[in-house]
Amino acid sequence: MASAAAAVIPDGRRWSKGPGSSSSPVTTAIFLFFFVVVVGVLVSARWITTTTHLSTTNLDQWSSKLAILTATHTTSSIPAIPAAPPPPRPTYSLSCPAPPLHRDPTIPSNISQTLDLVLSPNASSASTCAAFPDPPPLPANSNASSTCPAYFRFIHEDLHPWRAAGGITRAMVDRARATANFRLVVIRGRAYIERIAPAFQTRDLFTIWGILQLLRRYPGRVPDLDLMFDCVDWPVVHADQYQGENATLLPPLFRYCGDNETLDVVFPDWSFWGWPEINIKPWDALQKELNGGNKRVKWLAREPYAYWKGNPDVAVTRQELVKCNVSSKHEWNARIYKQDWLKEIKAGYKQSDLASQCTHRYKIYIEGSAWSVSEKYILACDSMTLVVTPKYYDFYSRVLMPMQHYWPIWDDNKCSSIKFAVDWGNSHKQKVSFRVHLYYIIKKGRPSAAVRALSHQITGSK
Repeated sequence: MASAAAAVIPDGRRWSKGPGSSSSPVTTAIFLFFFVVVVGVLVSARWITTTTHLSTTNLDQWSSKLAILTATHTTSSIPAIPAAPPPPRPTYSLSCPAPPLHRDPTIPSNISQTLDLVLSPNASSASTCAAFPDPPPLPANSNASSTCPAYFRFIHEDLHPWRAAGGITRAMVDRARATANFRLVVIRGRAYIERIAPAFQTRDLFTIWGILQLLRRYPGRVPDLDLMFDCVDWPVVHADQYQGENATLLPPLFRYCGDNETLDVVFPDWSFWGWPEINIKPWDALQKELNGGNKRVKWLAREPYAYWKGNPDVAVTRQELVKCNVSSKHEWNARIYKQDWLKEIKAGYKQSDLASQCTHRYKIYIEGSAWSVSEKYILACDSMTLVVTPKYYDFYSRVLMPMQHYWPIWDDNKCSSIKFAVDWGNSHKQKVSFRVHLYYIIKKGRPSAAVRALSHQITGSK
């Protein structure tokens, strides 16, 4: 402050009228006012410059320090001979990194603007994802004449009503929105999802994950498509409502099961990719555990009873099955256990390990409120499967044949039917054991002609 005042005095004298003259108070006040304004402007400019410099230079400096720390940390893990960088893997996401667009207020909040452009009648590749190259073509050595599994023929049967109606229209797809949980659109190998309604637990999430694995495993081989998916158990597209002229209104709705009275398109269920709410792993990992469980106890050494464990409260037919349990009055050769999922979750799933349930010679499959995902786990146990007459089918079960893949149990006479099957199996242990072992061989690969001949000799079937 002192130096500033000293600097002011000589400057003030320059504005005086002559040597020895003193400035008037008004002149001094005006000078001081302009001086303060000038100094304030200079200081403000300097502060603004310094602040701007800090906001750029200092942040850049911190970023460079972080980069140096990261580089120093990773230097020790660099091999002596640098390896060539791996080729980039194709990635698939639920979004399209198109240029940012101004949000159109007419587009619902549950659908992305990119998907809205994809679904637009006037959509073009330039307006959506022009930055993405087309998927690679099919490999030259692909075997187009290879035989598809038997259950693939049901794909054509499920789609036959639309072929008979002349094809699938956009209006048909939109009609399926009434009950769908999500809409899936695949454009040039990329998936786009519109969430329409909440699904039970994470069924929709794991179904979408399975579709992404399909796109990743077969790049360029999944055609463009637009479909509606319903994650609820029960089929709802009743065939009798779409006869005659109404056939052109038939909605193509995908779900996990169907029956003989509906036209829902059947798709593999979500649990093949995992069911975290009840601690069930994806099929690839779970199948290895089930194979290990099968090897722990051979069929002849297993408990000579029919086993079932599940929630009986979801269906009357399951409540009737509970009556077949062993009691002081009856021995129906069945061991029925109620699964309390709330209690099991608190206990850490200690009593619901599927691989540890392959300990009985016979296992019962019975539907719940509709078809049950437990079917594949029961069949994988290599016990004789007793199937209570089902109403519903999933993607794979329509190729299962009674007395070849399972023993049928009458729904209206469960207890006696189970007792008869178990008594017969225990009286023909060698024949049943061979059939179970043969089925295991067939699941693993194509059996030899000698095995087929021996099967025909023992079981009387081809």
